[in-house]
Amino acid sequence: MNIPFLDKWRARHQTERSPLGTFFDRDPKGAAELLAECELLRARAETAGVRLDDTPRSLGALDQLPPRWRDDPEELPWIGNDAGLYLGTVLVRTVPGAVWRLRPDGQPVVRLASGREFDVVAAGLDWATTGTPELSQVYAEAAER
Repeated sequence: MNIPFLDKWRARHQTERSPLGTFFDRDPKGAAELLAECELLRARAETAGVRLDDTPRSLGALDQLPPRWRDDPEELPWIGNDAGLYLGTVLVRTVPGAVWRLRPDGQPVVRLASGREFDVVAAGLDWATTGTPELSQVYAEAAER
């Protein structure tokens, strides 16, 4: 069905930046802090005795956790998302020149000084689902560039 006013509305709204994109532009440090929260992952890690201190060492500790979240299909994607955001947080805080960036689809990625981008959320979801690649391995690959 062709409804002309809807075509104009869609075109106008598809070109507008998302509120998160506007927030990234206006306050990149605040956006980075928001992405670093990872509440569910931090809670599960704390319960397991792992302290997430935003260092590469903590990624290795996460890799060693028993993947109990795989038993809960509702929790699995949330843990994966948080793991990716935590990986991104560690990259941004420890790798010189690494910054958060939003892709046009709204997905947060980490851009390295070289210009290479890492879809950390996808990496976190893979890790949560299968255990590979390990978060520390993704970090090492990104940090060596």
